[in-house]
Amino acid sequence: MLYLCQNEKANTMNYGYVKVAAAVPSVKVADCFYNASSIIEQVKKAEEMGVEIVCFPELCITAYSCGDLFNQQLLLDQAEMALLQLLDETRQLNVAAIVGMPVPLHGMLLNAAVVVHHGKILGVVAKTYLPNYKEFYEKRWFTSATELRETSIRLCGQSVPLGADILFETPTATFGIELCEDVWAPIPPSTYHTLHGADIIFNLSASDEVIGKNAYLRQLLCQQSARCISGYVYSSCGFGESSTDVVYAGNGLIYENGRLLAGNERFCLEPQLVVSEIDVEYLRTERRTNTTFSTCHAFYAADVPPHVQVPQVVSGETVLTRRYDPHPFVPHGPTLDERCEEIFAIQVAGLAKRLTHINAQNVVVGISGGLDSTLALLVCVRTFDKLGWSRKGITGITMPGFGTTDRTHDNAVALMNELGITTREISIKAACEQHFKDIGHDPAIHDVTYENTQARERTQILMDVANQVNGLVVGTGDLSELALGWATYNGDHMSMYGVNASVPKTLVKHLVKWVALNDLDGASRFTLLDIVDTPISPELIPADENGNIKQITEDLVGPYELHDFFMYYFMRCGFRPAKIFFIAQQTFAGVYDAETIKKWLRTFCWRFFAQQYKRSCLPDGPKVGSVAISPRGDWRMPSDASSAGWIEEVKAL
Repeated sequence: MLYLCQNEKANTMNYGYVKVAAAVPSVKVADCFYNASSIIEQVKKAEEMGVEIVCFPELCITAYSCGDLFNQQLLLDQAEMALLQLLDETRQLNVAAIVGMPVPLHGMLLNAAVVVHHGKILGVVAKTYLPNYKEFYEKRWFTSATELRETSIRLCGQSVPLGADILFETPTATFGIELCEDVWAPIPPSTYHTLHGADIIFNLSASDEVIGKNAYLRQLLCQQSARCISGYVYSSCGFGESSTDVVYAGNGLIYENGRLLAGNERFCLEPQLVVSEIDVEYLRTERRTNTTFSTCHAFYAADVPPHVQVPQVVSGETVLTRRYDPHPFVPHGPTLDERCEEIFAIQVAGLAKRLTHINAQNVVVGISGGLDSTLALLVCVRTFDKLGWSRKGITGITMPGFGTTDRTHDNAVALMNELGITTREISIKAACEQHFKDIGHDPAIHDVTYENTQARERTQILMDVANQVNGLVVGTGDLSELALGWATYNGDHMSMYGVNASVPKTLVKHLVKWVALNDLDGASRFTLLDIVDTPISPELIPADENGNIKQITEDLVGPYELHDFFMYYFMRCGFRPAKIFFIAQQTFAGVYDAETIKKWLRTFCWRFFAQQYKRSCLPDGPKVGSVAISPRGDWRMPSDASSAGWIEEVKAL
């Protein structure tokens, strides 16, 4: 059954965001008109903030704690009159409001959510699971939605859809509703709502507070939003509901795919409005990517539920209240050490498996004195320690060239000595000069041939030494370099096993620092910390007159913190360039101006497409996070795909 109204076309400037709110109003038990006035006040405030949908607590028009007063006709009549007041005073507003109230029907009483918009009732959703244990006695007064046979109801003079599975469609999203206990059920109604297309679930609740319950509730909502790949907006009764033997803290919580976007202060004595933006475009992308979700849809979503259109007018560009992490790959706070330890353990376990599988107790690593080769060496050392092998089976080779500085060279040599591995130094200068003569290249011309000759000479040395010691070459290149193609094809691009292949540049620095402070024997701490502070450079161009690094990677290809930000939202979330630009401007405000972000975003898009051929033939390497570039794992992309659409969108920004 479909209930249709004319829909407004969604404005692309919203980038898929839907501004929602969880309201905790001031309530007096059994005072419907006071409660309606309080609700109206918050609906108007939500409208001023650009909210599209606002959700209120369970039975908020009467209050949840009315007990046997729910059997009083006066209370039921006043609830309907209060709803009429709400309809009248919000008919000019664009925001859709979801309020809770008791609704009588044919000798039954429903614990219901009522959706109102522009002075009309769009639908009534009845609660399915009625708690009737401990402090809850809902079956004493209410009838479950499972006992309903009617599909419509007359309320406030309007004939409107009635049910437990109604979905509501706005121009920007589809949403479903469940009430309190519903989400505590083994299979919540929201599971079916989302399989039928609901992007966001709204829960009207009246969950009282007891010790430890709030933590469990948050886990429950977090997991439900993650399992359903949905937004989840939860509004529960607050201060005014507390009566007799129970206390209500007033929870307003907004989740998106397992992540808490916004929450309020519990036990607050004043009304609260919790606002955030749920990214429906992102959720739909996640569902398309997750084949398990579509399989569940095929199994459990055969019947099409009623749909009701919400004819909202879509506003202009969304003003975000939510914030994006400028370093999405880098954990923060107390989880940083835990995450670094886990990532390092994954790298070590991957390398250990490869070595034991091929029965090789020797590895070769090129050590430049930079971050990536340092991390690769640390992984090798920890792996050999874990396997009980001598560190002398690790051959570290520093290969100074035309751009090698004293700082990086000295750090490379010091690190190898401090870690107790086999150390070798092989200069590539003479070999490269001979090669320049062989191919007729003027060494005074510092072009790509000049640079790549050095990178490939180093790779040749590593491969041949690996043959000598009957071992394998451990690659050092990281995820960010591979995404940008910032590697010499069949040079540093190639190895026999790449331990850093899915570790982004912004995370490499934290891992090296973590190892310096927490792992190994501490002998190399000073050297490691100096490496962390060394500018990132391939050192393929001669140093300046003072012997300092002249070729700074981020001056050439752009700041890695921007590229890692672009990469995360491009690969992990499927965002288009305009949306990435939109959130990057907010995230990096005061750090990079709009033109700088646009410049490097164009560079990212161009390089990501143009350099796919390098990623199509990468060596094996362990996946450590939710974004990986291996052609056998997360990312399968034609080497000849056109970047025209992405580049044109960046130009138009």
